[in-house]
Amino acid sequence: MSEPALYLKQNVAIEPLYNQWYAWYYLITPATAPLYVANHHVKIMQSFVANPAIHVAALKNPALAGGPYINYGVERVPEIKQLLERTLKEQESSIRFAQAVAELDKLLATANGHSLEELYRKVPDILQGYVELTYDLNNRASPRFFEALLYGSPHYKENAQSLSLRLLKGDARPYVFSTPRLDSDQDTLHVRLPFRHEAIDQLFAMRRTPGPIGPVREALGLSAQQGELLSAFFTEQPPRPAQKYEGDGVRLRYFGHACVLIETRDVSILTDPVISYDVPSDLPRYTHADLPERIDYALITHGHADHLMFETLVQLRQRIGTVVVPAAEGGALADPSLKRMLRKLGFKNVVALGEMDSLPLPEGELIGLPFIGEHADLNIQSKIAHLVRLKGRSMLMAADSNAIEPRLYDHVHAMVGDIDVLFLGMESEGGPLSWLYGPLMPTPLPRKMDQSRRLNGSNAERGTEIVRRLKPKHVHIYAMGREPWLGHIMAMGYHENAPQLIEARKLMASCAEQGIATSMPLGQAEMFF
Repeated sequence: MSEPALYLKQNVAIEPLYNQWYAWYYLITPATAPLYVANHHVKIMQSFVANPAIHVAALKNPALAGGPYINYGVERVPEIKQLLERTLKEQESSIRFAQAVAELDKLLATANGHSLEELYRKVPDILQGYVELTYDLNNRASPRFFEALLYGSPHYKENAQSLSLRLLKGDARPYVFSTPRLDSDQDTLHVRLPFRHEAIDQLFAMRRTPGPIGPVREALGLSAQQGELLSAFFTEQPPRPAQKYEGDGVRLRYFGHACVLIETRDVSILTDPVISYDVPSDLPRYTHADLPERIDYALITHGHADHLMFETLVQLRQRIGTVVVPAAEGGALADPSLKRMLRKLGFKNVVALGEMDSLPLPEGELIGLPFIGEHADLNIQSKIAHLVRLKGRSMLMAADSNAIEPRLYDHVHAMVGDIDVLFLGMESEGGPLSWLYGPLMPTPLPRKMDQSRRLNGSNAERGTEIVRRLKPKHVHIYAMGREPWLGHIMAMGYHENAPQLIEARKLMASCAEQGIATSMPLGQAEMFF
């Protein structure tokens, strides 16, 4: 008797994991993953095992929700201790790699402008052949990592990648970057497969195309017990049909945060894909069921986890034609190549777009524009704003651009002219440098210095400068982290008088005075041009 054809339920959530921690791009790239394991994961687990009560007490304070505190009760100490011991054993080479990077930094601090050739033989053995030693024009020495070689080396630990799957009953999920996922978590299916594996595509294709469970269960390599849990993730109920756009203009659908679906009759473009699951909620939203069968282009503005979210991208991989990322060759610890990483993760067509580069689209083009700010003054080139031109309309997805240097937009305007629609993020406070990049730094910054280096976008004054110089007809404030399905990665906790919202409303009021249409969408919105 043949198996029935079933659909994957719309509330099945996936979490890509690295060594059981929620994966983002610094946990994929082989030069950076060891530093986060050694300088972040191990330290948090050691702290929890030594004194779990501190973690439990800290997380009773909502203001500390995004801090380095494990979100488990004291009864989970044995499991965290077991994961810590396994990490120290299985990731031993990663820990040595991280130690070697620190030693290399001290070695290069001794460079005095003379030739670096003699220092090569002093490079720690584990790094030899994987780094080039260089000076900048001020005679400051730094290493350049050969990322392509590291991906082909034992330092790229694909066997540390896995997936957890479970059914969601609502949007609420605990903050993920400070707490590992444990195998004993109830109603969770842990799948030991690398992210590139085609079985993942086979599974998530069943959101829209029904099929028997057996072939998927076999492809995922599940045990009989795991197979029983997998069966709970399927249903005979088909998803609601997506409404394909057949109009003569351009339709924009806001899916939350920085995710916007831009469609004409001939092309579909999805920006910074972060998609809600279909769960009970009073907040209307678009979900996976509202996406078109084919996403021609997925645009990534930068590598922060709320814009480059593997949780969504891995599910959509089999539906995406081309992924467009910022052009950066990699080699610097803080600025790995997104193109190389995504290709390694099974995305077959990845295009790197540089500043003012153009990519042809049906009845239009995509232009990469400079994106400054939001990266705490680090020299990171893996960031770009996307100017989408379709059917005579222009839409700028500016992400978290911060107009630190307003005259930049005079030069941009001279080359691209007025734009019709501006989407701008205004998380004007941002976390300090160390919150995101601390594990990469050889020595901690003094607190005042750290607090001055923010991961922030524009405030009202700087947003006004962008508007004044690019002359948009419509301004939409997005990427604010207000949607409840982003709580597990952002822990924003806005209140109505939060400074970010105050600044956003100031910009909207300024635009309204100038006759510029504005909005700050929440959950979902639809626009036509």
